[in-house]
Amino acid sequence: MIKQIVIISGKGGTGKTVLTASFASLASNKVMVDCDVDASNLYLLLHPNIKEKHEFYGGKKAYIIQEKCIQCGECREVCRFNAIKEENNLIIVDPISCEGCAVCSYVCPETAIEMQDNISGEWYISETKYGPFVHAKLGIAEENSGKLVTEVRKNARSIAEKNDLNLIIIDGPPGIGCPVIASLSGVDLALVITEPTLSGIHDMERVINVARHFKIKVVCCINKYDLNVDNTRKIENWCNSENIPVIGKIPYSEEIIKSMVQGIPIVEYTTNNITKIIQLIWKNMLELLV
Repeated sequence: MIKQIVIISGKGGTGKTVLTASFASLASNKVMVDCDVDASNLYLLLHPNIKEKHEFYGGKKAYIIQEKCIQCGECREVCRFNAIKEENNLIIVDPISCEGCAVCSYVCPETAIEMQDNISGEWYISETKYGPFVHAKLGIAEENSGKLVTEVRKNARSIAEKNDLNLIIIDGPPGIGCPVIASLSGVDLALVITEPTLSGIHDMERVINVARHFKIKVVCCINKYDLNVDNTRKIENWCNSENIPVIGKIPYSEEIIKSMVQGIPIVEYTTNNITKIIQLIWKNMLELLV
């Protein structure tokens, strides 16, 4: 059976991608997935060679057929997003402002407005020295990132099935919104990365509650735990009260920053204590999967 692991945090900057890249180096027989489609950066550490490139259609946008338009202005009156404007004596739609609600197309007396498929981004199938890698890039000011996450995950599973790979490792997005829910759906284990700050604690609790709502097994890892020992203790106490295993604590290290600058996963960059801790975290995750 194919097992799926997602690494999430509730907030950005906690070290999800650093840890995911290390897992890519440590794991075997797997597919890597970057579901942070709004700000994808796992590729910076995996250095993929793109094999396939696909357009992603996330919704529809209004388009005015100028030959039919009589410039009555009814569409401008009903547009709640101020997306319909007059320019050079023509009524046009600003594609960035348009939300695709289609109200303008319903009220147009000349049927001069049609809803056209909108290219919202791209998704890729790549090859790395660590194995197959599926990732994506959402366009500027585009939405439907949850739908794009679902598309990426669907293709990752297809690759795993075709190539007899038994593990999918997902670098999840921050927050608790639609892309996070799409990343969590159907996974076997969620690793929540947090840090000993007030915002880190708050967002950790929120994203854990989201994962538990979907009945996902959750474990926790504290990154940069030595920056605030009191807050680290609060995190451990809260996790213990909620029966959530804390499977690792990573100290702050400038070696991690140096490895990111070099574009190398930390477990390949150095063999110091950080590497041993991450290796132990990975071992603990595999045992929980079994």
